[in-house]
Amino acid sequence: MRNIGVREISRMTGFSPATVSNALNNKRSVSKETARIIMKAAEELGYARRESVGSICFVLARKTGEVLDEGTFHPGVMEGVEKAASALGLSTSYVTLELSDREAARRQARDIASDTSRAVVLLGTEMTEDDYALFEDAKAPLVIVDGWCDHIFFDCVVTSNENSAFRATSYLIQHGHRDIGYIAGRCRIRNFPLRERGVKRAIRESGLAINPDFRVEAGTTVSTAYESMRSWLAKKPLLPTAFFAESDIMALGAMRAMSEAGIKIPEDVSIIGFDDLPFATAAVPPLTTIRVPNHEMGSIAVDLLMDQIKHPRYYTKAIHLSTKLIERESVASI
Repeated sequence: MRNIGVREISRMTGFSPATVSNALNNKRSVSKETARIIMKAAEELGYARRESVGSICFVLARKTGEVLDEGTFHPGVMEGVEKAASALGLSTSYVTLELSDREAARRQARDIASDTSRAVVLLGTEMTEDDYALFEDAKAPLVIVDGWCDHIFFDCVVTSNENSAFRATSYLIQHGHRDIGYIAGRCRIRNFPLRERGVKRAIRESGLAINPDFRVEAGTTVSTAYESMRSWLAKKPLLPTAFFAESDIMALGAMRAMSEAGIKIPEDVSIIGFDDLPFATAAVPPLTTIRVPNHEMGSIAVDLLMDQIKHPRYYTKAIHLSTKLIERESVASI
């Protein structure tokens, strides 16, 4: 393939070489519409940037830590990033972005986003819509993992949350469960409402009723989920025959509280989790759950970064990865 230069893109679009160069390097001085036209022309001509990055920077965006601190999801993503980067001869560095201190986060994000010597994988698990504005004018190649932004377009790799929860709930229904409860995290990261929507859709499409009394709000750590379920059970509520938990961590805490209350799993109540964390196999009984391809999310993020660098485009990509239902012993047929 012949080398395509700035001047050829300039001739095709009618914009000056300086404007084309600025657009290809994501400079703020170029309007979004002009940049879109130039990037589209660059793609059609087969332009490939000659610049390269020397490393990958994994940015763990942390707001409260209520979801990230006890989970092993993000270490899996990090391992996927590191392995894919190593295969390309790139090193990986790790940075924690504390979003709770907005001014400090703004300064840190600016430094990260302006360093074009490295590409960025941004973990968005605890990020809200407003947080992504910190990276709106990023000069460095950037991909979000486990997060997305509705107002600013970024390349991202996410899990199919709603469909995965729909499938998990359908599995419970197929096993005869008609009264299905929901264990919802009090910390409402953006994945959780999508999972709840999938559960509700499965229940409604099966002609069943959603009982709001079966919804338990729980902490998102093992200890806080345990305390939440223990407090709920102390009220002597009517129990559903099965629970869907928004995460394995919440499932584990809830299982402990139910066991202490004399509720047998799955004989009295079944439960299904989400994530397939390592401890799921060690739970008593072993937890039926949804396996998330966290390693693959990391490696695909690196692939997207390399695609950004080699093949500039005016559009972004959102990749939704499916999950796998892992059957163990926490769900009974009734």
